[in-house]
Amino acid sequence: MKIPLSYSWRSLWTRRLTTILTLAGITLVAFVFAAILMMAHGVEVAMVDSGSDDNIIAIRKSATSELTSQVDRESANILKTHGEIAHGADGKPLVTSDVLVVINLFKKVSHDLSNVSVRGLSPEATQLRPQVKLSSGRMFQFGTHEVIVGKSVSQRFDGCEIGGTIRFMASEWLIVGVFDADGTSFESEIWSDVEQLMPAVGRPIFNSVTMRLTDPNQLDALKESVQKDPRTQSVDLKREKAFYAEQSKNLAGFIRILGTIVTVIFSIGAIVGAVITMYAAVSNRTVEIGTLRSLGFQRRSILSAFLIESTLLAVIGGLAGIALASLMSFVRISTVNFGTFSELAFGFELSGQVIISTLIFAVVMGFLGGFLPAVRAARLSIVNALRSS
Repeated sequence: MKIPLSYSWRSLWTRRLTTILTLAGITLVAFVFAAILMMAHGVEVAMVDSGSDDNIIAIRKSATSELTSQVDRESANILKTHGEIAHGADGKPLVTSDVLVVINLFKKVSHDLSNVSVRGLSPEATQLRPQVKLSSGRMFQFGTHEVIVGKSVSQRFDGCEIGGTIRFMASEWLIVGVFDADGTSFESEIWSDVEQLMPAVGRPIFNSVTMRLTDPNQLDALKESVQKDPRTQSVDLKREKAFYAEQSKNLAGFIRILGTIVTVIFSIGAIVGAVITMYAAVSNRTVEIGTLRSLGFQRRSILSAFLIESTLLAVIGGLAGIALASLMSFVRISTVNFGTFSELAFGFELSGQVIISTLIFAVVMGFLGGFLPAVRAARLSIVNALRSS
């Protein structure tokens, strides 16, 4: 015979105090675990969503990031001439040749220096990145020392409001606008005219070239054409979204590994709490267990009943932890982008995978915490259990 599920539920309710304490421990661990996964996923979303499936980025072969890449002006101009490149309404190819440099700025709250990325753009860049919208001010004028700053930069750094000036490399740059980029990594950047930025920083070459194809499926044809030309054989072409996904792997992986180690340490305490709770339940219900065995319930039914109790605790705690972690969706923090060594602002992002992983982690905690007590309950002999009354 099988013990009904309602029996396990009533047993937990009868021991409300110990149940609540154990539940609190599991909830805390589930919250930490979910928050860590949300943080890592937030990094991926911030970086991956910066790219577009329709765009192709050209960087130097073997370059590990955009910052370490070099694309000379001749190669950039040749890339614009390929037939696979889309053209805008003005007939110009939809291509932007970018320069990326890192500068130091003071934070508003701590007044500590932090790295910020400055990106030089071609005029066609805004058509290639439609997720970027001006939230205040205006676009900088090409041919001038004007810049626009990402929303995160404006909020976190001194002097980065409209009308302020940024000084680096013996040049002053006037801030004329603030832009919103839907929470992507672009919000942590400062944008300017690439032709003004290059001489200011002494950079004769570009870091990358981003292009829009007339048909996204023409990437292989473009790659073949580029590799046949000896002047562009040093260039590697990738889908922009795939490139940013690669850039996010190291940082997101580091957060997951470090967070998992911390969570596992915390989970030991939660498992010990579950073990104590379930052992106490076995001790207090020895006669009850003997009665169940005398009524014909088999050992495996007793084992299952106690495992179900601990699993129920874990599931409830896991759901509560996820509910608490979901509140972190309103929080944005920053860290160092491993690809550019500059500040990257991102939010906590809840996803279906985060929910499933957290529930699995909670169930494993509950199973480990309830297994030994459940085995002890199943091994109690009927005679000894009834004598304990």
